[in-house]
Amino acid sequence: MSVGVLCIHGFSGGPYEVEPFTTYLRTHTNWLIEEPTLSGHGEELQMRGYTAKHWLMDAELAFRALAKKVDEVIVVGFSMGGIIALYLAKRYKVKKLVLLSAAAKYVSPKQLVKDFKVLATEAYHRNLSNNELYLRYRHKFNHVPLSSTIEFMKLVRMVEPYYKDIKVPVYIVQGKLDGIVPYHTAQFLYDQLTSNDKTLYISDKGKHHICYGEDYSEWFSCVLSFLKSA
Repeated sequence: MSVGVLCIHGFSGGPYEVEPFTTYLRTHTNWLIEEPTLSGHGEELQMRGYTAKHWLMDAELAFRALAKKVDEVIVVGFSMGGIIALYLAKRYKVKKLVLLSAAAKYVSPKQLVKDFKVLATEAYHRNLSNNELYLRYRHKFNHVPLSSTIEFMKLVRMVEPYYKDIKVPVYIVQGKLDGIVPYHTAQFLYDQLTSNDKTLYISDKGKHHICYGEDYSEWFSCVLSFLKSA
């Protein structure tokens, strides 16, 4: 049986967000890995004018194209991509799901305040150019219109009623130090999904970009074992 993996990135991001994991899959399998870029996303953000419907359609078209090439399709979704992955699992025949920092709930104000306090301190001491968080989000702060953020929230609300209908085997990975998605969101998803085969992995040191976390090598292998199991 030929296997395809569709990897969907997050809001205002691109395939680079899941690149360490897709590289791992390519190294350890002969599966066909596809990483579409959603409309307006990627290295150069041009998000204005695109809506939740555009992003869902992008994912559907990518899924259909991949499904024509292989016998079984696995869907991996990061952040907003995790919610899109759930949408696909409701509408199409998905073999298994992997949800990474899935944004069923979003923005933990407490963690954001912590992060921005660090930014403010470093700005005061003129170290901002060396701060990883600042460098990662600086571009987004300047290039994500409010209208796009509203579309993201719409998408999350649109898919939420489907959770209880999803019975696909699922592996959920969430970082405890995630400043964008509160880590208890993963437990919420785990409880909502009615899959008989479901696993929840909480990374104590993981932040939002979980594929770049310190412990990625531990859960990469766990997820691969899950995906290869019957």
